[in-house]
Amino acid sequence: MMKSMNMEKKWLFPLVLSVFVCFFIVVTSFNMGLITSLHTINSIFSSHVKINESNTYFAESKINQPPPPPARPPVPRFAYLVAGSKGDLDKLWRTLQALYHPWNYYVVHLDLESSIKERLELASRVQKDPVFAQVGNVHMITKANMVTYRGPTMVANTLHACAILLKKYTDWDWFINLSASDYPLVTQDDLLYTFSDLKREFNFIEYTSRLGWKEGQRAMPLIVDPGLYKTTKSDVFWVSPRRGLPTAFKLFTGSAWMILSRAFVEYCIWGWDNLPRTLLMYYTNFVSSPEGYFQTVACNAPEFNRTVINHDMHYISWDRPPKQHPHNLNLNDTAKMIASGAAFARKFKRDDPVLDKIDKELLHRSNDCFTPGGWCARNRSCLKVGNPTRLKPGPGAKRLRRLIGKLVLSTNTSQQQCK
Repeated sequence: MMKSMNMEKKWLFPLVLSVFVCFFIVVTSFNMGLITSLHTINSIFSSHVKINESNTYFAESKINQPPPPPARPPVPRFAYLVAGSKGDLDKLWRTLQALYHPWNYYVVHLDLESSIKERLELASRVQKDPVFAQVGNVHMITKANMVTYRGPTMVANTLHACAILLKKYTDWDWFINLSASDYPLVTQDDLLYTFSDLKREFNFIEYTSRLGWKEGQRAMPLIVDPGLYKTTKSDVFWVSPRRGLPTAFKLFTGSAWMILSRAFVEYCIWGWDNLPRTLLMYYTNFVSSPEGYFQTVACNAPEFNRTVINHDMHYISWDRPPKQHPHNLNLNDTAKMIASGAAFARKFKRDDPVLDKIDKELLHRSNDCFTPGGWCARNRSCLKVGNPTRLKPGPGAKRLRRLIGKLVLSTNTSQQQCK
């Protein structure tokens, strides 16, 4: 009996100890889980409270603070062709310097009539200019084209430059064609600032469908441009018979100088519609085709004829009726040029005193330097490139905005584009 009781006592202690340990483990696990659960719940609620407090803070800030001013549209980019011929090297270089801005792109071309020496000198200047080398936005067409002003070779040269600009640079908005005889009347900061607010679809093309004397002297004669097949320049010549006016499309005529949207340039170059190619073939035998090709393409294309603003952004002094070339501008034309509000003017003789006046009073440009702007990092010599989108518009922007405002308002009101 005593032995049995001793055996029960022997097993009782381990049993009690085991029960106590199990109980301790269970209670501890429960407490830890509860603590963890409470910590998780508290974290969620505390986060929720913090979010609400944060939202309340920002909401009050928005109520107490005035709304931020609307952001300005992005600064556009211009893609230029500046073209010249024999004897135009220095004129072209001066125009390029006056036009230069690191935000834009430039193609320069001296045609095949210019000497090899002139073309090599231009290539050397472009290559050695430290700013051009740093930014890399000036391209020279080294394989020169033969260009006849009154023939289709000028159109072909313009399209060539457009194709180069489309291939090399993907982010420009407008194409501008100029000659070495052109000169800006506003700074590039003025131009970029003004065009920032415009729809990128606008095309500035002077046009009319009233051909008048051009019907018999331009549209109906057939000409051949020797520049298409010869390496020496000679004028166009007439062939027989004459032709009638087209019935498949409507003819338009105007200025050979224009500002074209990238979308329209792509349409002319890529030609997913056959109209640009058809008209290029037609204008091959047209007298002064540069004054009609782009007008007729734009005004006969439904997707573009509502985008045309009837102005070429130039001040040009013509005879009445116009002759082949306009007057050469001089100091006596200064007031009229400024009053016009135009961005460019032509034609100018090499180093005419009026160019010095434009440099000093309108562009604030020193001799053989770039036109200063917000991009110039240190001084007005602009030898170091700063922020190219920092613009400092001046009085030229006011004149240009006033002109473009009238043109756009007139276009929207009349709804008579390409009539």
